[in-house]
Amino acid sequence: MNISPPGPPDWPRPPRAIPAALLNRPPTGARVTVAGLVLVRQRPGTAKGVIFVTLEDETGTCNVVVWAKTYERFRRAVIAGRLLRVTGRVQREQEVVHIVAEQIEDISALLDTLLAPPEPPVAKGAQAPAPARALPAPGL
Repeated sequence: MNISPPGPPDWPRPPRAIPAALLNRPPTGARVTVAGLVLVRQRPGTAKGVIFVTLEDETGTCNVVVWAKTYERFRRAVIAGRLLRVTGRVQREQEVVHIVAEQIEDISALLDTLLAPPEPPVAKGAQAPAPARALPAPGL
């Protein structure tokens, strides 16, 4: 009998975010983290307080279901967030994948870093370069 632990999953585990293009890999019920720009927030009158959020990352879109209790806990992020990180469970209906939110984090402050050039890699054993000093704002 082989009792070795199973191999690593073929998708990133929380807190690392899985790209939308890989959401077909985790099984139904798996706990994942997704992140992306908020494209749409919907709160249909017939949905009994459920909010549907569509996020977009560089690989595609993902659908997030926010139940009323979760919305109450993370209301500010759901309403105001432009860039969200959501941890929840995979729910699959045929070809459609949803993430049922358990935790929602507004990471909109990171939007400015998307425009910054990537930092060069540091060779092993080398000292990292000193961070660049910010220039004062004009007129100050």
